Amino acid sequence: MRVAVVHHWFVTRGGGERVAECIASLFPRAEIFTLVTRPEGLPPSLTARPLHTSFLQRIPLAASHHRHMMPLYPVATESLDLRGYDLVISSDSGPVKGVRVGPGAVHVCYCHSPMRYLYDGYESYRAQMGALTRGLFSAAAGGVRRWDTEAAKRVTHFIANSRCVAERIRRIYGRESEVIPPPIDLSLARTVAAPGDHYLCAGRLVGYKRTELMVVACQRLGRRLRIAGAGPEEARLRRLAGPETKFLGELDDDRLWQQYAECRALLFAADEDFGMVPLEAQACGRPVIAYGAGGSLETVRGSGPQPTGIYFGEQTVESLMEGMRRFEAREATFEPSQAQRWAAEFSTPVFLERMRTFILSRVPAAAAEMLS
Repeated sequence: MRVAVVHHWFVTRGGGERVAECIASLFPRAEIFTLVTRPEGLPPSLTARPLHTSFLQRIPLAASHHRHMMPLYPVATESLDLRGYDLVISSDSGPVKGVRVGPGAVHVCYCHSPMRYLYDGYESYRAQMGALTRGLFSAAAGGVRRWDTEAAKRVTHFIANSRCVAERIRRIYGRESEVIPPPIDLSLARTVAAPGDHYLCAGRLVGYKRTELMVVACQRLGRRLRIAGAGPEEARLRRLAGPETKFLGELDDDRLWQQYAECRALLFAADEDFGMVPLEAQACGRPVIAYGAGGSLETVRGSGPQPTGIYFGEQTVESLMEGMRRFEAREATFEPSQAQRWAAEFSTPVFLERMRTFILSRVPAAAAEMLS
């Protein structure tokens, strides 16, 4: 049996790339396909694998500006030649669910989300664009959207990374999916005897993460804040920030997880499809103050007998401030061990076992190629 693992692009290292890496680890002889790649985006464990890219890789700056290539996604995806592969497993929040496979092949798509900038997030993404970019994007989006919904019909089986995404797959593609949350690498987790008195936010500094809410809320409350991450919003956020906010830049894994362990609590204001950052903080025993929507409802326990965090109800500064005050009023009741036990339910071994079970139940012959 020939197996291929497809990921939309390897240009940065994040949760999607971690999923693709873990899926590939189940199949040591699987070949890797992607639209574009950069050296810093490809997990080290995949560098020795046969790697196939689309023609976009030969276009100057396509890797660093891959989102501007959206009008070419359909033809680039269909240019990847997966004929001759019996099992294709895609890790996708882009277009690669639409790869063409040979007759009789099984295509399992692990869907991080349908492309948000084409569906639920279409208007918010457009609002952040300049006039020229907005016009080009609007002209191309309809055609890519129609192709994407047709391409979803080629998938044999869908896996969603959260209940939130499963509902989106049902609504947009009319397909059912099984939920398997993405993996958290607990080998990086650590605790400290005495966490600091500062809050932390972590992740790419892009608009939908709503980092400005955390910056302004901490400034108004007079709380210390550390920001781990970099991105196009950084200059604007620095202008908003007061002296109690410290920008740490993009950190390697070891320094990032140390920041998780040292913080008073993690602040998380995004409406994410899943959101691995809150679970990473909880793996270090730290509570999370999260916007109570989307994936956060599945990754943070904001109620019940063993809560691991607090929800705030609206993506506003005032709502976040109210959530922080509620957290501080009951801060002593949060047990680090409860957060760690909860995060352990999303560990890498749990993910691998659930993926192994899913694949073998649909493709028993894959056992011959699968690492036991």
